[in-house]
Amino acid sequence: MFKLVNQCSKPLNRDLFITVAGNVGSGKSTLTKLVGEELGFETHFEKVDGNPYLEDFYLDQEKWGFHLQLYFLAQRFKQQKEIDSNGLNNIQDRSIYEDVEIFARNLFDNNKMSKRDYITYRDLFNDMVPHLRRPDLMIYLDGSIDAIVDRINLRGREMEKSVDIAYWKNLHERYGKWIKEYDQSPVLYVNINKVDLINNPDDLRILCDEIRKCLSIPSK
Repeated sequence: MFKLVNQCSKPLNRDLFITVAGNVGSGKSTLTKLVGEELGFETHFEKVDGNPYLEDFYLDQEKWGFHLQLYFLAQRFKQQKEIDSNGLNNIQDRSIYEDVEIFARNLFDNNKMSKRDYITYRDLFNDMVPHLRRPDLMIYLDGSIDAIVDRINLRGREMEKSVDIAYWKNLHERYGKWIKEYDQSPVLYVNINKVDLINNPDDLRILCDEIRKCLSIPSK
């Protein structure tokens, strides 16, 4: 159910920072909420409701992709600054690295973002990198594309229902390649085909025990 890649080192007298990564629909927000409550971490969520570009993006990715990516990058950077300065233990729904390496790259590779816009976007991200705090741990939600699509359909967001399944499959493949090369922090894999945090309290307890062990958090 769980697998840790790269050994965690004990943070030196500072607050903790966990980021949660995974494809659309994999359960990042749910895990962030439940783990945050269980461990007493400040939670930070990706802005979906009230996002001024997201619905337009799903209708016309070529027209709105660059705008959406800039919006997410700005929102994520604001979160990173808050996380670095609030003096609390924090858990974040989606990492800033996915915005660049998965979503923007996907748009560029599929001719839905121009080379000019993609270079501008990457240059902006690279200028931000020196100011970013690396996570103490990334929790990566892994699983089959069937499980991902089922969850997307289950939550029933109208703007996602119209998206061709090929788009989700493409992102799924990119995630698989990206996480193998990710080296900014230790990674705790969670198999969403085997873990049910909502309906099985034992799964949440075991996951939180794994996090505590990794980050040297005292047990209750």
